[in-house]
Amino acid sequence: MTSDPGLAPGADKNQDGTNPAEPDEDEHTKLTRNLNELLQELRVMQTGVQILTGFLLTLPFTGKFGEIDTQEQVVYLATLAVSVITTALIVSPVAFHRNLFRQGEREWIVESANHAARYGLAGLALTMSGVVWLVFDVVAGAPTSFVATAAAAGLFLVLWGVLPAVRRARFGEG
Repeated sequence: MTSDPGLAPGADKNQDGTNPAEPDEDEHTKLTRNLNELLQELRVMQTGVQILTGFLLTLPFTGKFGEIDTQEQVVYLATLAVSVITTALIVSPVAFHRNLFRQGEREWIVESANHAARYGLAGLALTMSGVVWLVFDVVAGAPTSFVATAAAAGLFLVLWGVLPAVRRARFGEG
């Protein structure tokens, strides 16, 4: 059984692989549905990444920023770079769709948007972990910042990676 790009395998299907809502869904309809679902998911991610990027862009203009050490500056710049890359990744499916609108490229758009969304999730996890490290390091210092970052990164890994992988493996698609 093949899975729909952008959807967790089995997420919208019965255990026999059929889609209960659309048992006779043609390829064009499936691609349209998949694209719409991906774009909805990306809207949620875009808000979070845009807020984080805005937060990171304003930090150098605060009084406390001048007091951070070299390690904190390096983590800040790396986190900002990942945040900007993540923003590009999660907005790119909109650009793919707009630039290839009515060009017969829906399958490529859905597949590419799925990859961009997955990499965007990874970037979002890295960005949020970097922000957690920065805030905890400035407020509480080490080792608290390392513990908080490990906890945040672990949470993202489990919720966004491990649980879906376990679900996929359970249905023999992993």
